[in-house]
Amino acid sequence: MMEPRIPVVPFATTLMVRDRCLCLHAQRAARVLARRFDDALRPHGLTNEQFSLLMALNRPKPPSIGAVAKTLGADRTTLTAALKPLAREGLADVSPDPEDRRSRRVALTAAGHARLLAALPVWLALHEDLEARLAAPDAQEIRKGMETLAHWSTETRTTEETTP
Repeated sequence: MMEPRIPVVPFATTLMVRDRCLCLHAQRAARVLARRFDDALRPHGLTNEQFSLLMALNRPKPPSIGAVAKTLGADRTTLTAALKPLAREGLADVSPDPEDRRSRRVALTAAGHARLLAALPVWLALHEDLEARLAAPDAQEIRKGMETLAHWSTETRTTEETTP
């Protein structure tokens, strides 16, 4: 008895997706970058995510959680979870907004400023090395492309794409 033939995606299609998929390439690059920056920042007691978060708090006035989430492209729940260890270490202070008690503001503490100052030379050196590996115009073009993708709104997706 013959088994029914199940349609399969051709292997050539797998290779085409592997070679063309911007999402896959961005994920792979992000993992490599995250590992490199994590390794470089580890002696300062920070991950690359924590460094970026502390840098996002480095403003003249304490930002709201929503403003920081927008800067980092994160949702509020994820941001709140990421802030907890920084607050426990005394690097950030989360407090109610004096103008709107329903909202919270996040301030970088003196210890947070000190940690950023200590880690910044390491970040700068690694970033300069990274940009040197790219041809001069490529670094700026990559940044522009990433910025475009970061602002790619879910509103631009069609109903068909978002319907299960």
